Amino acid sequence: MNRKIMSALLMAIGLILSACDASKQQDAASKSAEKKLKTEQADVLPYLNIQEQAAKIALPFCETKNCIDVKIQTVQTTDDWLNDWISKRQAVVIQDQISMKQDMSLQQAINAYVKKSDIWQAEFSKNKAYELSMYTRIAYQRNQYLLMQLGVDTNQESIKVKERYYFFVADRKKQQSVSLLSLIEAKQQTNMDQIVQQAYQKWLKQQSVEVKKNAPQKLYWGQSDWFFDQEGVGLHYRTHEIVKDGPQLDIYLTQAQTQQVLKSDVYQHMF
Repeated sequence: MNRKIMSALLMAIGLILSACDASKQQDAASKSAEKKLKTEQADVLPYLNIQEQAAKIALPFCETKNCIDVKIQTVQTTDDWLNDWISKRQAVVIQDQISMKQDMSLQQAINAYVKKSDIWQAEFSKNKAYELSMYTRIAYQRNQYLLMQLGVDTNQESIKVKERYYFFVADRKKQQSVSLLSLIEAKQQTNMDQIVQQAYQKWLKQQSVEVKKNAPQKLYWGQSDWFFDQEGVGLHYRTHEIVKDGPQLDIYLTQAQTQQVLKSDVYQHMF
């Protein structure tokens, strides 16, 4: 009789312990699922809802017929950091038109551009004020990576430039600009350099004797403008950027080359 009672007690205790273990496992599973959901939500970036609009800039009041002409078409998004990043990149491009490199806001860059135009006009009465038109486009997005294209048309000191393009890549998750060099696998940097130099030498052979004479022997690419699409990455060098009178150069990597040189986690999120 005592054995039967003892057996029943042990069975009851076993059921209670099993219930406790099941409850703990259920709680652990619930917490794990909740943690996973929070991680997934953190990885999902807000929808940008891109809206084209004119940039909010101030230009000096002008009473004469020959006034500076600056038009900037920008984009507004729901990401405040990205909006500020776009504005700063626009400032960089405006400074590039007047050979400046400083950490400026868009308005400060406009002010510097106006000042340079005023100096030019003051040199000779027939000198015309500068003209600049900028257009902004979000060219491509993939997960946290975003490609922006800025195009400018200028008329400065009797020299007209049409469709000069700049490319910038942002990492929205890390909230920073991205250079191509930072994404290349360390062991693949030599391979990447060979791809770039081979394309450069092919381009160089097609140039005039004067361009060949003044062009650099090697093309530096670590901080150059670059772009990406569904096929792969590429480099962009504007007209005159490599050498005076040198034409535009675009270097495209194939999908296989891109996968080979990029860090694996970058490639996974970018393509």
